[in-house]
This record gives sequence, C-alpha cells and structure tokens, in this order.
Amino acid sequence: MENKNTPAQEELSLSELLQIRRDKLADLQKAGKDPFAIVRFERDTACRQITEDFEELEGKEVTIAGRLMSKRGMGKASFCDLHDMSGKVQIYVRVDDLGEEEYEAFKKLDIGDIVGVTGTVFRTRRGEISVHTGAVTLLSKSLLPLPEKFHGLKDQDLRYRQRYVDLIMNPETRRNFEIRSKFVKYLRHFLDERGYMEVETPVLNTISGGATARPFITHHNTLNLDMYMRIATELHLKRLIVGGLEKVYEVGRIFRNEGMDTKHNPEFTTVELYEAYADFNDMMDLFEALLSGAAKEILGTYQTTWQGEEIDLTPGWRRLTMADAVKEYCGIDFMAIEGDAEAVAAAKSAGVDMEGVEPTWGHALYETFDQKVEQMLVQPTFITMHPVDVSPLAKRSAKFPRLTERFELFICHSEMGNAFSELNDPIDQRQRFQKQMELRAGGDEEAGMMDEDFITALEYGMPPTGGLGIGIDRCVMLLTGADSIRDVILFPTMKPLD
Repeated sequence: MENKNTPAQEELSLSELLQIRRDKLADLQKAGKDPFAIVRFERDTACRQITEDFEELEGKEVTIAGRLMSKRGMGKASFCDLHDMSGKVQIYVRVDDLGEEEYEAFKKLDIGDIVGVTGTVFRTRRGEISVHTGAVTLLSKSLLPLPEKFHGLKDQDLRYRQRYVDLIMNPETRRNFEIRSKFVKYLRHFLDERGYMEVETPVLNTISGGATARPFITHHNTLNLDMYMRIATELHLKRLIVGGLEKVYEVGRIFRNEGMDTKHNPEFTTVELYEAYADFNDMMDLFEALLSGAAKEILGTYQTTWQGEEIDLTPGWRRLTMADAVKEYCGIDFMAIEGDAEAVAAAKSAGVDMEGVEPTWGHALYETFDQKVEQMLVQPTFITMHPVDVSPLAKRSAKFPRLTERFELFICHSEMGNAFSELNDPIDQRQRFQKQMELRAGGDEEAGMMDEDFITALEYGMPPTGGLGIGIDRCVMLLTGADSIRDVILFPTMKPLD
C-alpha cells in the first residue's frame, strides 16, 4: 500500500499542507459544493457487512459512508480504503464510471475526508471484496492531516489528549472500548437477571462519606453551601436497603482528589451492589461468577494476559484470610499475637514501614499484607477477614472480633473489588465513625463530619446485607490486557500542557 503522501507533499511544511486543504474547501464553497452544508446522508450498509455477507450482497448496489484512510492509483482508476465504525472495505473508483469532472473532484479528496459512496459489491481479480463506485459525495472535509499511516499515533500522551485521533488510527484502541461497552452491558444483564434493581444516587453531597478518600469540593451558589463530589455510592445504596429495596446496584462515576498513576484516575467508574439477607460469602460467589462469565462471554476463554502474566479466570478461585496470607508469604502468625506493640514489632521485623500508621494489631496486619503480600498475588485470590481498624463499614466476625467479614479480590497484584457483610448495628457504626473521625481530624477537615442521617437510617433497621464494589476500569484493563487505566478511559484526566 502506498503512503498517503506523495514525495512532493512530504516536502511541504505542515502550514503549507493545512493551507492546501483550506484552499480546497474554499474552492468547493465557491462552487456551491460546501460539504459542511450537508445535514444528512442515508446509508444502507456497514463496511464489515459487505465482507461478512459478500455472497448475499455480490452484484447488489449498496450505499456506505466513512472516512478515507488510503488512496492508491490516481490515474484513470483508484483504489481506496473506507473505514466506518464496523470496519473497512475497499472502494474502486474509475473515471469511466464517474465522468471526467467528478473523477477530478474525487482525486482532490484527502486522506481523512468523510465521504458517502454508492456502488456495486464485487470481488477484484486479486480476490479482494470491494465496492465498484458509481457515485461519491464529500460529506466532511478534513482540514488537519492524520498521522503517517504506517506508524499511526504512537505518542502515548497525545493519544490520551486527542482520543479522537487515537480511535481513527489505532484499531486496538477501538477494541478496548468495544470490550468496555460489552462488559458494562454484560454486567447489567447479569445483575438484572438475578433480580437486582438499577438505581441512581446523588453525585453531589453535603457530607463526604462511604470511603476513606479526599473528595473534590465544589460550591452551590444558590444555597451558598460547599458540596462534595461523591467518593462512593455506598451510604445512599444502603439507605435503599433500609427502605425495602432488597437488591440494588448502581453503575456510576466516582471522584477522588488523589494522585494519578497507571491504576488510578481522579474520576473512575464502579458498580456497587447490595443484597439483603446475604453476606460476604454470597458476594464472593457472585463476583467470581460475574468476572469469569464476562471473560468467557466477551473473550471466548477464561485465559487472558495482563501485565506480562498469564491469568486463568476459570471458576474456583482461591480464598485466603489476610492473616493466613501473611503467614504463608511472610511467616508471621498474627493470629497468635495478642498485643498491639508485639504486632507492630513483628511487622517492622519483616521490613514493613509503620511510619504514620496507628500502632495497633489491626494496622500492623493490614500494612504487612499491603506492603509485602499484595504484590505476590497473580492468579485470582480472595483475601478475606480484614481488621476492624481498616474496615469501618464491615460487620465484625463473631469468631474473631478484631476482624471483619470483608474481602478484596486481587488479580495480578491489583485490587479488583471490595465487599463486606455490611455493618447494620447503628451503635457500633456510630462508634467506628467517631473513632475514624478522631484519628483523621488533625489532617482532614472533612473527617470531622458524621453522616447522622445514615445512622438514623440504620436505627430504623437494616437487614443482614452483603455489599460489593467493583472497579469497572480495572476489570476492563484485565479483559483488554491494558497496562494503564488511561487506555480504558476515553478521556482520562491529564496534566495541562504548559
């Protein structure tokens, strides 16, 4: 395939190329053929449909539309690749079919122009399925040249800032977002089939709560009131459980005023779901069925590659308590340790940094896992029974009161979701909120607030409930093999250019 630029064009500066395209547009407008005046074009066939249904469409007239991505020939006949959302198809254009005037106009089209084509489906002598063009209509003039075809748009920063160009040039980018769409669709179907009701809760709140994260703060002018963009949907969804909606879920954007790296973006998407009369074991079963089922449905296999690791999502994932995981990987038996000081000393002996961490048994266990064990978990592993100290919304274990009925799922060193047997004791909940506020009040003004209405809701009575929060972006990274969260968010947050 020829490069889209001729040698003469390659010698032109960008400013000259831009001017040439604008001059072409001006000439069209003077001739009364302004492409931007066209408001609608009726097509009857998608590009991929032509190749997939060739036997049915051969010899029939079709009308397609899309972006010109290559041009070859340019004597008395030309071959071009036309791309639409479904894929691409070759079009064959001859002067004998269009006439001299129309063919000359066609030859002036640029790579990137959007055109409508009517023609007959056929197969060339070389065997390529094509459309023998009878009419071409310029629908939109591309005034900026696309990146050079053979190299595409490779600059990562530019790909994120100009996602529209990235989608035009890189088929793998489009695949990522097709998989994302399929995953969200599968997720909704999966939950709907199990009797869950999809709901919507506020993005703006007068109190920041439901997770330990720094919120974004905005201001409501009419009320003269500072408000917080939600850092979780949890507390509102549990209010609905109190209200008798026994199975609810919400797919929504979450906002956290924190750092950015390959696994974090200040705004991201989660699904949170709650089921009355269920516990965290039910949530484990549901999460495993959801994610393994999505892989099988979307990828056609339980096997995938992520971050250089071969991941097996075949159901039957390992389930391990946090204390057992630390004992297995670090050799420290926290369940045999009683005192806070002894636990902290054991953590430090394993090289755990306890600086700035509350010196308790629970924090020592959690930090040991977080710093020393999490990075070793590659295959799907549920880590259960988290300390109360780091789980203010989870129900205590009846057998081990220092622990909670909570799990996190880890795949390839990454947390994929978080679930509890939800705390429904309003007295215990108030005490935990109060302790959390006291610990954080020195560093976070927002930590000095308690959601009194949520406590009131619990006082009306919430049934035993299982809750689960899943990071949709992380799941899509797993299914697509993306190394960065920015590869699965259409318009990720970027640092402004200087």
